[in-house]
Amino acid sequence: MTDTDSTLARGTAAISALMTQNRDLLVRLDQVSGDGDLGISMDEGFQAFAAYVAEQDPARTDLAELFRQGAKVLNAAAPSSLGTILSFGLMGIARSLRGRGTVDAADVADAFDAGIANIMAKAGSKPGEKTVLDALVPAADALRAALDAGADLAGAARQAAAAAAEGSEATTRMMAVHGRAAYSAQRSIGVLDGGSVVGKLIVEGAAGAVG
Repeated sequence: MTDTDSTLARGTAAISALMTQNRDLLVRLDQVSGDGDLGISMDEGFQAFAAYVAEQDPARTDLAELFRQGAKVLNAAAPSSLGTILSFGLMGIARSLRGRGTVDAADVADAFDAGIANIMAKAGSKPGEKTVLDALVPAADALRAALDAGADLAGAARQAAAAAAEGSEATTRMMAVHGRAAYSAQRSIGVLDGGSVVGKLIVEGAAGAVG
């Protein structure tokens, strides 16, 4: 594998492992205002995504195709609202990486931003609405700021993971705007958002792969 291929395989495997480890937590969080399947869908979805990445030809040169097909794999294995939302993110990343076989730190930041932008455009959501974006957006901002300040990708990724964790925790102070939780929005205050925890785990796993 190329370095990029190896990093992607490590990253997706690490994310999948974190989803498995936190499966029960995600189920409990989702049971507060959802149907309780978040941990199941994310575990199965990222297992499928990691397996797909691991099976790819090391000689591949088009990262866009990997993420494009990976989005379909994830969405098929995690047929849920968050599975669809995360597939939007992967499709945004794919467009950012069209024709690319390797990436540098700036490309990673650009791809992360593109994925988030596609989620916001397709899902009609924004930070502050108690969703996965409340972990992903602070992480992307921290990654960009650290790189601009001269950090290497590993150091910047660690800062991104810390920002994602802080952003997720901040959802306890937010009122739900989307999904079933929005029907009892006032009751959602004080509750940690499961989607934001998924976002935190994604950034944590990816950061470990480049560290």
